[in-house]
Amino acid sequence: MSTLTQAPTTEGRTYPSYSRSLARRVLATREFAVIGLFVLVYVFSTATIDNFSSPLTLYYLFLDNIPILLIALPMAAVIVTGEIDLSVASIVGLSSCLVGLLHVDAGLSMGAAIGLALLAGVVAGAFNGFLVAYVGLPSLAVTIGTLALYRGIAEGLLGTQAKTDFPQGWKDLATAQLGNASPYPVVLLLVAVLAVLFAWMLHFSSFGRGIFEIGLNDEAAHFTGVNVARTKLTLFVLSGVVSALAGVYYTLRYGSARGDNATGMELQVIAAVLLGGVSIFGGRGALHGVLAGVLLIGVIRSAMTLEGLTVNVTNIVIGALLVASVISTSLLAWFATVRARRASGSRSGPTTAAGKRSLSN
Repeated sequence: MSTLTQAPTTEGRTYPSYSRSLARRVLATREFAVIGLFVLVYVFSTATIDNFSSPLTLYYLFLDNIPILLIALPMAAVIVTGEIDLSVASIVGLSSCLVGLLHVDAGLSMGAAIGLALLAGVVAGAFNGFLVAYVGLPSLAVTIGTLALYRGIAEGLLGTQAKTDFPQGWKDLATAQLGNASPYPVVLLLVAVLAVLFAWMLHFSSFGRGIFEIGLNDEAAHFTGVNVARTKLTLFVLSGVVSALAGVYYTLRYGSARGDNATGMELQVIAAVLLGGVSIFGGRGALHGVLAGVLLIGVIRSAMTLEGLTVNVTNIVIGALLVASVISTSLLAWFATVRARRASGSRSGPTTAAGKRSLSN
């Protein structure tokens, strides 16, 4: 009687990444590369620039980057879905103008003015999200249009005027320090709380898993039960309200509400998010890399400013760094594909031979 003899097989892990150790899976990532680069640039700047590590320098470094840190949190989630929001800086300017008009001209309390400004951010974000998620328009085209729309409304409300009559207590709150001569502003606590909430949402919730699924393939995400339209709408609303919050901070930080506040900030936010490891094509990213990207750009700007270099030189350096990070992603993906093909080819020989066992009597 003939029997079929088959070589024993060992079930491997489903995902190739799990063939590496936990340390390599955690540390050998773009996010930790950005963190390492940030530490390297900071240490080098501290060693070569006088007073760079002084509490006062670090204090102003944090103050200047608080709006970018805030807006980068929802922007990272939006880009992970494969969308983009270019209207964030215009929402900053619009909310700033509303705070000035509602408090200074209309006589509302600061609390009420801030609340209505945040509500305007919700409406602005919902309008973006509705056009993208339910009408089906591309987010790039939509937010380029609303970038001009919201900025136009802001400048139309104030014109060339600036509202500066804000309560000193509120302005002091925006610039207060944690302790005497501390390099950390109080508002950094708000950023930390929001960062924890967004990290939980993006990395530890079913809603966050849906965000990544949409970025990888929104059609497949729909068939797995993800409400694609509602998810995108929610993220644009979050982007709008956090941008409005950044506008409130911006107004109190500088003590001035103007229609041109934060002009061009959307490019700084997007550059930091992409530098932090979020893929512009969607489906990939982590918030710790985004925060490191914001701080890396902030340290570079601060160091080059203290060295007396012009803004143009700073922009060239940051632009080159961003291009290099995007190119490195493509190169790493290409190397990974080549390695996978070679590994697959090396395994196919023994497997095929084992599968071709002859019948034994």
